[in-house]
Order: sequence, then structure tokens, then C-alpha cells
Amino acid sequence: MTDFQNAARAAAHAMRDVFEPTPLLRNAHLSERFGADIWLKREDLSPVRSYKLRGAFNAMRKQADAPMFVCASAGNHAQGVAWSCRHFGKRGVIFMPVTTPQQKIQKTRMFGGDNIEVRLIGDYFDDTLRAAQAFCADQGAHFLSPFDDEDVIEGQASVAVEIVEQMGQAPDHIVMPVGGGGLSAGVLSYLGTDSLFTLVEPAGGACLRAALEAGEPVALPRVDTFADGAAVAKIGQRTFARLSGVGAANTLTILEDRLCTTILDMLNVEGIVLEPAGALSVDALKDLGQAIRGRQVVCVTTGGNFDFERLPEVKERAQRYSGIKKYFILRLPQRPGALKDFLNLLGPDDDIARFEYLKKSARNFGSVLIGIETLDPANFARLFGKLDEHGFTYQDITDDELLARFVI
Repeated sequence: MTDFQNAARAAAHAMRDVFEPTPLLRNAHLSERFGADIWLKREDLSPVRSYKLRGAFNAMRKQADAPMFVCASAGNHAQGVAWSCRHFGKRGVIFMPVTTPQQKIQKTRMFGGDNIEVRLIGDYFDDTLRAAQAFCADQGAHFLSPFDDEDVIEGQASVAVEIVEQMGQAPDHIVMPVGGGGLSAGVLSYLGTDSLFTLVEPAGGACLRAALEAGEPVALPRVDTFADGAAVAKIGQRTFARLSGVGAANTLTILEDRLCTTILDMLNVEGIVLEPAGALSVDALKDLGQAIRGRQVVCVTTGGNFDFERLPEVKERAQRYSGIKKYFILRLPQRPGALKDFLNLLGPDDDIARFEYLKKSARNFGSVLIGIETLDPANFARLFGKLDEHGFTYQDITDDELLARFVI
């Protein structure tokens, strides 16, 4: 055993005094679908519904003399710090962006109780982080990084300790998401070459891939925060030092819209609620194919803090990615019967989900925004063929990011 492995085991042992290991469950649906022995390490079932509790707990355990803990977070890290502050009886000040959803703020306060104070500062996370670090320096408090901290990395490695204990051995293959790299750095450092690894990132926040290409951590110019638990602009220095040899071939990037299809599948088929980052490892199975066939694979489902107010957006994005929902602008003659002519072109499985039209005076034609859902993507080729045949002018705006942002 290395010093790190012993420290990770000690962290896992300390956790047993306050919460049970998260379940490691074989998933029959995924196993049959991908021809492999698929297991889910259910971090979405931790006391705060994410693995972030582990790193915060371990860091606080090892920094017992700190008078106060400070963090900046809009999500799972904040909740892990809040829970740990309450457990250890420590004072915590948690900085969150003003734009943080109320659900996350309320859960953070619930977990921390009277031991924590939530401060809402800044519209963007960078502003929040600067305020937290300035406060920390002024008060002499301990700043608790969400990932770039050796104690946090050590705590996250307890996931690997539990997997080996629950399986009796290291699995053939582990699939897990990467944000700032705390979890992946901890698990890889603990297991070494005992397992193969696939590290998964959202396409809009692939900071590990960027760092591997540059040979050092670099800041992404833009981050899509949809998979907020894994969408990080720059991987940590300490975490990258542990991940720099992983190789780009062992990483995957997942489109956020495709990720939505997996969130819905896990909810509808398995009854498992996963946040976008928590579904990354499961979605990655679609790309692994023959590499995992017949092998024992563990997917780490890192979190289940999903706000159901986002469900319509997730469904919308999944339908658009699957090709069964499209939006287009139709140029419609402003005469009686024109709309009926268009409706007669729709097939039996075509359903109008959105229709916006306002008659313009002194014009021969008007523009109509139409959203259509259907059962088979091939139905759109048939519909557009009929529109062309009957002389309608239209523009498909489904994949136009700028227009979609405003009208969809």
C-alpha cells in the first residue's frame, strides 16, 4: 500500500462513523443493452446526493484546528461543505452567485443549519470566487477548494476504496466524469493500473482534454454550464498533476443534448434521478462499444441533485437531439385557407407543439414560428418534401443556436 492508498482507506474508515458506503448496484438494463457487466456506483444516494461530501468531510477532518471554513460554490460542493460544518460543529461561510437557483440555496442552508452562513455575491462564479477568497484572507479562514486540494482528492478516493471492498477486487473498467478533476485524480491514484479508465467531460466544459493538448491546465474561453457539476473552465493544478498521463484516448466528450436522452432514459426506465453531470458516465457507454463488451464496468453516477423545473428543458433537448422535434419558420400567404393547406400536409404522427403567428397588415405573406413533434425522424424528410412540392418557403432553425436561444 502506498501512503496515498493508506490515507484514502483512513478517510473511508472515518466516513463510516457518519454515513454508510453508497450502493454499488448491477444494472440489468444497461448490462443487456451494452453486452457487459455494468455496475453503478450510486453517489447520487449519498446524504447530500453527490460525492462532494467525501472531499469536504475529509478536508475538514484533517483541518480540525481551522476556526472557519469558506467555499465558493453554486451546487454540490456547497452542500457537502454545509453538511460537514454541521457534523464537525464548525462555522462555515458559503459564497454563492446571486443567480443560484433557490432550491440549491435552500438545500445548502438545510444541510448546514445554524453552523453556516450563505452569502449571495456576483452574477458570475468568478466574481463569487474572488469575494470568497478575499473574505477568507481577511478572516484567516481555511478556503476549501472543490477539487484542487490534496485532502479533497484523498477524500474523493474513498469512492475507489468502497468499490474494491464491495466487489472484492478492482473492476476491469471504470467510467467517471471529470470536472475540476478531484474525483478522477483520487480514484486513479488509488487504483493505479488495476483498472482501465474512461474519463468523461461535457463538450461545453472539456477542460481535461484542453489541458492534455496543451500539456498544462488552461482556461477554456467559454463554458456551457448545463452539466454544471462537471462544467469547469480550468482543471486544477494538483489534479492535473495526477491526470496528466491518462492520455486523450482514455477521455470522451459528450454533447449536452445527447446527455439529455440518457437523463430521461434513466428516469423513465430505471426510476433513477440523475443530474446532468451524474449521467455522463452512463451516456459514455454508447461510445465505448467493443471496448467494454464482456467486461466488468463500473459507472460512477456522481450526483442526483436535479431540479425538476429543468425537466421540460431536458425533454426538449433530448427530442431535438433525437431528431423527433424541429422548429422552423414558415412563410405563409395571408389569405383564407392558407393555414388549412399547410395542415393538410402533416402526417398522422406529426403533432404541432408550438404555433406563433400574428397577421401583418398590408402584407401578402406572414412568418409563422412552428414547432413539430413526431415519432420518427424520417417523417420530417417527408414533410419538407411536401412543403417543397407545394411551393412553401420555410427555414429549419432547430440547430441555429442564436435563434434557438431567443425563440425556443
